[in-house]
Amino acid sequence: MIRAEAAALTGLCLILLTACDTTSGRLSGATVGGDSPFAPSRVRASDDAVDGLIVGHRLMEAGEYELALRAYYRGAAEQGVTADVLSAIGSANLRLGRLGQAENILRQAIQLDERFAPAWNNLGVTLMERGKIAEARNVFQTAYALDSGDSDQIRDNLRLAIAKLERPRYDSPEANDNNEAFQLVRRGNGRFLLLATPP
Repeated sequence: MIRAEAAALTGLCLILLTACDTTSGRLSGATVGGDSPFAPSRVRASDDAVDGLIVGHRLMEAGEYELALRAYYRGAAEQGVTADVLSAIGSANLRLGRLGQAENILRQAIQLDERFAPAWNNLGVTLMERGKIAEARNVFQTAYALDSGDSDQIRDNLRLAIAKLERPRYDSPEANDNNEAFQLVRRGNGRFLLLATPP
């Protein structure tokens, strides 16, 4: 029985050796992992792999905030912890109602890149949700200045924060008949609408 197994193993080795190209030592035909006949030691990111941030943004737009958060964590593992990644993670936490975590993470994003307008804007939205209206207005002003006034969403957020600060009854149903809401922004053309969270 043992001799039969040894013979089968020897036969398999001979088949593999005959498949080798004698000049280069590689298997004839397609090679695996470039010049090596062995499988790569780690999975390489290919051009076809979808970026974790892109996946997260699509999930945010679909309202799948928990899945988006996981995708953003994957993006952090792929790209490293950047202001863009932290801003996305903070925004997902905000949509999940984790306001304290969202605020802390967005402040970390700003510490990494003080000129990253989306993080400033999203921090402002978080502060509005936490009732810190005066600070939120200042944060929106910073975001608007950094963005050079190019983003309609940031401008609208600033306008709404100023109106809410000047008119404390801005939360009344009569004041919100136009269904205006604070908006999250991210790098690129996309935006996330932030609906008021229930008390």
